[in-house]
Amino acid sequence: MIGYAIEGALNSGIFDRVIVTTDDLEIAEVSRQFGAEVPFLRSASLSDNFTNTIEVIADCVERLESLGEVADLVCCIYPVTPLLKFHRIKQGIELLQEENLDYVFSAIEFSSPIQRAFTRNNEGRVEFLFPEHQFARSQDLQKTYHDAGQFYCGLKNAWSTRKPILAGNSSFIELDKYETLDVDDIKDWEFVSSIMKLRDKSD
Repeated sequence: MIGYAIEGALNSGIFDRVIVTTDDLEIAEVSRQFGAEVPFLRSASLSDNFTNTIEVIADCVERLESLGEVADLVCCIYPVTPLLKFHRIKQGIELLQEENLDYVFSAIEFSSPIQRAFTRNNEGRVEFLFPEHQFARSQDLQKTYHDAGQFYCGLKNAWSTRKPILAGNSSFIELDKYETLDVDDIKDWEFVSSIMKLRDKSD
């Protein structure tokens, strides 16, 4: 999976360098085999399940700067995004530059209106999160989106000062509903592999 992300980034013509940040020696070696650079290993303090993306990329930027290497624009690509289309990153960079943004990321529309979301209360009964929209028509409600978890392009200074990605001076590229799928286990991988084969045939 990480090989797909690396090869796509290298072949896209977008980036001057493709760097993988990891604390894992096996992932580092696989990344180098696919053509990425791994100039350092990530520290253990930034490799647990609670560290956020901003801290990881800010660390990468700072360590590169300590080596005398500076980039004005840094894009983070998640390795578990086999449906990523790299022209979306080009669109994101263009939008970022045209509108003087700090970040641009990928997002997708919620398939159902979140204004009509409900949960179970303590008695196990339905309880609307927004009761005022209980009887609203879907077409009358504002569209809402969520982070697609594919890429985050940002100015170097935005990363290094740890500005929030999903708020403030940010915008997003809207993906089609079949452009993204979370891959968390082997069943997800088998499913997305079949989709990729069908997409390759159609191309």
